[in-house]
Amino acid sequence: MNKEEYINAVETLNLWAYHYYVLDDPIMTDEGYDKLYHKVVEYEEAHPEDILKNSPTQRVGDVISEGFTKEPHLSRMWSLEDIFDADGLQKWLEKTYRLDKNVTFYCEPKYDGASLNLIYENGELLKGITRGDGTVGELITPNVKTIRSIPLTIEHKKRIEIRGEVVIFKDEFEKINAQRLKAGEQLFANPRNAAAGSLRQLDPSITATRNLVFLPYGVGVNELSHKLLSEKMSYIYQLGFREPPLRRITKGFDEIEAIYEQMKEERESYPMMLDGMVVKVNEIAAQIDMGYTVKVPRWAVAYKFPAVEKITTVKDIVLQVGRTGVVTPVAIVEPTEIDGVIVERATLHNFDEIDRKDIRIFDKVIILRSGDVIPKIIKVLTQERTGNEVKVARPKNCPVCGSELLQEEVLIKCQNLRCEARVVNSIIYFASKQCLNIDGLGVKIVEQLFSAGLVKSVLDLFDLNKEKLLALEGFKEKKATNLLQAIQSAKGCELWRLINSLGIEHIGEVASKMIAQRFGLNFVNAVKEELLEIEGIGEEMAESFLEFLRVNHETVSKLVEVLQPVEPEQQEEAQENPFKGKTVVLTGTMSESRGKIKEKLEALGAKVSGSVSKKTDFVIYGEDAGSKYDKAVSLGVATLNEEEMQELIQ
Repeated sequence: MNKEEYINAVETLNLWAYHYYVLDDPIMTDEGYDKLYHKVVEYEEAHPEDILKNSPTQRVGDVISEGFTKEPHLSRMWSLEDIFDADGLQKWLEKTYRLDKNVTFYCEPKYDGASLNLIYENGELLKGITRGDGTVGELITPNVKTIRSIPLTIEHKKRIEIRGEVVIFKDEFEKINAQRLKAGEQLFANPRNAAAGSLRQLDPSITATRNLVFLPYGVGVNELSHKLLSEKMSYIYQLGFREPPLRRITKGFDEIEAIYEQMKEERESYPMMLDGMVVKVNEIAAQIDMGYTVKVPRWAVAYKFPAVEKITTVKDIVLQVGRTGVVTPVAIVEPTEIDGVIVERATLHNFDEIDRKDIRIFDKVIILRSGDVIPKIIKVLTQERTGNEVKVARPKNCPVCGSELLQEEVLIKCQNLRCEARVVNSIIYFASKQCLNIDGLGVKIVEQLFSAGLVKSVLDLFDLNKEKLLALEGFKEKKATNLLQAIQSAKGCELWRLINSLGIEHIGEVASKMIAQRFGLNFVNAVKEELLEIEGIGEEMAESFLEFLRVNHETVSKLVEVLQPVEPEQQEEAQENPFKGKTVVLTGTMSESRGKIKEKLEALGAKVSGSVSKKTDFVIYGEDAGSKYDKAVSLGVATLNEEEMQELIQ
């Protein structure tokens, strides 16, 4: 990097920071920022005489918004040095051990949210201040007081600064974006930006609706006498603050690596987003002796996880036809490695999403990969456009069979029941574990059977014989026998499995069980009024079910005849109890699984619903109860904790 490139890099980093911190509209991934930032650091170390005053290395943290009152912290909020691999950890440990060989380390999650400093005096929450530039932040106390995980009063009476991260849990993030989509508002790119945007609302009532969560990670000014950071944090949690999902005291490289790998492996199961692990010297006296550089503490480091967001290019947008005929667009992207996986496809859901995000072929985009889920495009980098990008037109004909497509609200559907894609995918679903569980009937076998003309519908499976199978490539005596036995074993299945296996739009396992319980084998003759009487079956579900049966009545009737499914036993009527005939909603974490509690309540004659309405009789809540609890309170619905529920049952 020469001087001119360095000046341009500083300007670019400042532009990215402005979009990220001020506009809440990121135009670069964390990884992209980190790479350019470290190049700037390398140049400045080699050419200290060229360092610009506006270089991001000369500030600690965020850019301050002009919309709030500025407020100084009692003590500085430091940023952390980043490391990205085992070599980086080893080098940091070597530097640390040169300062003090007799130390242990405190490891905890690095939350992906917005930093916040709380000041308590005389046991009362006095101020809430954003991180700002590390010395001065934004005073947002009214917003902070709406966060239920922040105690308004604590037992500790001396002045103390408690630092932490404000996050939005992943399931809450999905709800917020669904609400913003419905309202025609711009979607948040990720939970981190949603948390930052929610925390800095000028109207505290908006912050209050977002179910923000505060997770402490340290203290500033304090008079605590603990000698170990782990003990000090245990004391903070005892004051009423939320504990991290995992924390550990370690003794060196191997133990730090082990907890890092565990945290990286488990992070998808945590309710909040993590972007790494923080490693801190546990002995507070050693922390004081080690001190700080100009920018970071010498006694702590952020061990970052591999990136789950990357920039890539959309090479094409192709169409897939599902078992119900729904046509789904999928982006083919330039092969990109994310967290050890080469990503070549990204989900687009529907054409409304393509229009809303204005995704075009040859666009540069940010893609997000979460767990094993197919990656999705979260942002188009419109500033990178060259003019060669191509808009995508909505299809009018099925890409597989060529028949005319039906536009059904946001969905585009192929109505041709003989469409190859529908036939193959419907049989694969029919044989899946959650349906008839026909072992050995995988994708390749189904495609082979279809290509050979042996199956044109699920009914044809039951006409297969050994002679037909042995004529196919790759089939020997044992393989053919096993497949035929697996198909025959599907006979006598539970009725709900047959209904679920039909792949009816909007009718899943739960609805299939309710329909089987209500109608038995007469489900093929159900009428709309009777379907709507079932709790949880709405207008759209009833219409979808009846339309499918109207078109496929003969096929379904023959399946019932061939499979001879078993009707569910009629449940004995429960004795009188406080829950009989009541509609109940469960939320939060309890001492036993919600599934077991659901079964217990249903045995008592209760109807367990997934959503709260005015018709709900009870909301039973555990720890971390979220929006369902809030809605119950706003509607005046009775709420019970687990202990109160058990008392009523007894």
